Amino acid sequence: MENVYVFSGLGVDERVFGEIDFGTFKPVFIQWIKPENNESIEAYAQRLTNQINTKNPVLIGLSFGGMIAIEVARYVNTRKIILLASAKIYTEIPFYYRWAGYLAIHKLLPITLLKQHTFISDWLFGISDKQHKNMFANILQDLDEDFLKWAINKILCWKNQTIHPNTIHIHGTADKILPAYFIKTDVVVQGGGHFMTVNRAKEISIIFQNCMA
Repeated sequence: MENVYVFSGLGVDERVFGEIDFGTFKPVFIQWIKPENNESIEAYAQRLTNQINTKNPVLIGLSFGGMIAIEVARYVNTRKIILLASAKIYTEIPFYYRWAGYLAIHKLLPITLLKQHTFISDWLFGISDKQHKNMFANILQDLDEDFLKWAINKILCWKNQTIHPNTIHIHGTADKILPAYFIKTDVVVQGGGHFMTVNRAKEISIIFQNCMA
């Protein structure tokens, strides 16, 4: 069984892949490590390559994990990158996020605010089921604040302009975190939001299996 390396998103972790069927592939969930002081996203991605021991692997990246997968592919010959609810290049990050990064507005917000589970966070992620809300609340509570602060800064200030030649981008039309308007999508999920691996798990499983074939 071939490994597929999975990079979870910001604000979520591997728990959101719990209902995903990877078919004939064995998922290996990349574990986030503590960023070093002022570490670049490139250097951080290079350190994550120590967790990959397959030649020409398939990488799956959810949200921020997709950006990291793209950076990892700079250092590992990669057969395929599958992005879900993510961005391939910096221009797919909405301009208002990039402006916030340029003006450093995000540094004025208390990081604890982003860990709070509210009806707004549920709306942004497209979560309506009570069980899913409880899962999301637990995931947010478990987030490391230092990592969250570092990662948000990297998202808002990302400068990548290179699209990996074997990239497949899956995106939902109802994504409020990264609106589909800004994304050049290969596979469109009608009505899909930023929490698709949970509330659209069967559909995403089929898409993943088709993309990995």
